[in-house]
Amino acid sequence: MTGRFIKPVNALSAGLKYIKSIMTGKVFVSAMPVALSIELTNNCNLQCPECPSGSGLMKRRRGYMDKELFSRIISELKPYLFNLNLYFQGESMLHPRFFSFLANNPDIPVTLSTNGHFLSEENSEKLVRSNLSKLVISLDGLDQDTYSKYRKEGNVDTVIKGISNVINAKERYESHLKPELQFLVHRYNEHQIRDIKRFAGKHKLVLNFKSMQISDKSHIEFWLPLSRRFRRYEKTNGEYIIRNSMPDRCARLWFNPVITWDGKVLPCCFDKDADHVMGDLNRDSFRDVWNSTKYGVFRKNVLHARNTIDICRNCTSGMSIRIKY
Repeated sequence: MTGRFIKPVNALSAGLKYIKSIMTGKVFVSAMPVALSIELTNNCNLQCPECPSGSGLMKRRRGYMDKELFSRIISELKPYLFNLNLYFQGESMLHPRFFSFLANNPDIPVTLSTNGHFLSEENSEKLVRSNLSKLVISLDGLDQDTYSKYRKEGNVDTVIKGISNVINAKERYESHLKPELQFLVHRYNEHQIRDIKRFAGKHKLVLNFKSMQISDKSHIEFWLPLSRRFRRYEKTNGEYIIRNSMPDRCARLWFNPVITWDGKVLPCCFDKDADHVMGDLNRDSFRDVWNSTKYGVFRKNVLHARNTIDICRNCTSGMSIRIKY
């Protein structure tokens, strides 16, 4: 099979096997993933209270991905990937060799999500001149009091200046990079929704509103937006539960795994603390992990009793919450 057909044929096979698995309740996997998320680091410069990294509640080790490990992963999966996300937990741009990770993927669209504190003029120029396809910048308020309610230790002026740097560099180099804004809606910033729409419109930026994941149930009423449109949770029988019917299926397990900075393969991006490690790429190939018995058992559990799996109970897969403006 020639190279240009490998990706679409692989994607078609993944989709057909996923549908067959849903219909039969049995696990069928014959294809490699079509997208991949790689964590460059789980360190962060902010202290966001509901983030495992920022809050300090993360139990796993902190560190930075080894470039050789990254190259091995990309070498194996490059023929199949339609998209590569260079983020999971932490701030990717904190990696001392961050820009070297953008240099090896000319044939794969790459997405980066950042808190926006490292978008200096120099870094912005490097980003727009790299092969980065999409840059998602978190901006959860337009004044310091609103912004820092959640983005602890952050500076809103630094982020806004960074957004301007990216826009200017994109225009200067006529780059195809697509910068987007992400606004994490909570009770203390929802009053600025109209203002952030105007800000995005003024700068011709795509704006995504994202519901807030709240790990500690005792904090839900503190953070929960007043507008139901942006709520991830609702109260049922006196208890807050996620607004998700929790169907026994999840496409992420057939299409988009996550790899931590130290080479652990996770089933999805909701396994923040790597409690469900499927394998270690320091020892095994990705294909061996992807087709392993352990991965198969996890997929089967999702097909039959997804609501019994801890990380699934805070998952938005199967519900429509993210709103694009």
